[in-house]
Amino acid sequence: MPEADQAATLSATLHTVNDCANWVSAVAFEHGVPREYELRKHTYAELKARGLGAQAAQHTIKKVRDAYTTLKANIRAGNLGRPGSKRRTRAESKPVAFRPEAAHPFDDRCLSWQLDEQTVSIWTTAGRLKNLRFACSADALKTLREQRKGESDLIERDGVFYLIAVCDVPEAPVNDSPDGFIGVDLGIVNIATTSTGYRAAGRGLNRHRKRQLDLRKKLQAKGTKSAKRLLKKRSRKEARHTVNVNHIVSKTIVTTAERTGSGIALEDLTGIRSRVRLRKDQRSQLHSWSFHQLASFVEYKAKRGGVPLVYVDPAYTSQQCFECGHIDRKNRVNQATFACRSCGTLMHADDNASHKIARKGEIVWTAGRESRVPATP
Repeated sequence: MPEADQAATLSATLHTVNDCANWVSAVAFEHGVPREYELRKHTYAELKARGLGAQAAQHTIKKVRDAYTTLKANIRAGNLGRPGSKRRTRAESKPVAFRPEAAHPFDDRCLSWQLDEQTVSIWTTAGRLKNLRFACSADALKTLREQRKGESDLIERDGVFYLIAVCDVPEAPVNDSPDGFIGVDLGIVNIATTSTGYRAAGRGLNRHRKRQLDLRKKLQAKGTKSAKRLLKKRSRKEARHTVNVNHIVSKTIVTTAERTGSGIALEDLTGIRSRVRLRKDQRSQLHSWSFHQLASFVEYKAKRGGVPLVYVDPAYTSQQCFECGHIDRKNRVNQATFACRSCGTLMHADDNASHKIARKGEIVWTAGRESRVPATP
């Protein structure tokens, strides 16, 4: 929460360090992206001459090198397309670029926290900036006081400055003897359905996405600068809304597991977007489905609560009856109805899938425990 003059200094600092990062990136690209030590020999002296302090110069070089490491990992994983594709060619043919307001790391030499006064002292290109106020919740302040560790990132977004602090939160001991597993069926119509009866309907979220999609189409058709600016704003708003919904759903699932002493079984949906074939009008729904984010939220919340978590194979969970085990595509009458053609079980399709996932979770957990037992001599 900087004053006007402090905000101007912070903004100028971010612009300077990111401009320097773009120069370092160009040097790295020209020299074939050398190792960090080699890159430092090519750039450190010039960064100091441009007004950066010793630590700021080191962090700028490391930030650039880390960006190229991430780019290389994305290319290797195929996240930027196949060799020769436009997206991959564009990424490989030019240096990595940094936005003027992009995040920049500060360690304890460049940034110190005064938690009682809720102020920070931070290095800038105009000298040390002291008594810079910050705001956070009471829980966040407690976490900062007890578990902050390592670097903090300063970022500017829409004229507002944020400090992103790294906190090392210890994991609770995992419950080695869970009282069964809660199966979680992830979907688009229903975000999550659990074997305990909880169902997070996706109706509201899907309506919100549909409304945002219609607005995007109108703004993209205009193509003006103000329309593009509003598109970015809308995109961030939609992302925040989705994150909030996923936090609520994941917290409900993990809290139930903690209260009942159960574990959690999730579907391993890795690669589902490339496996599923849908009509053109259904593709936007599939690609905006944030199942990975929800799963990651459940995972880290489960670790904090000591709740066992396993991933299971989702094959046939929508076609197999959890009562008799009969598998048939015709068991799935429609999106919402499951009717077993063998034993006659009739229930909601997502409820059947969640019970099947829960049973698979118990099998996976038991197999994992058995595999850790030493062989009998």
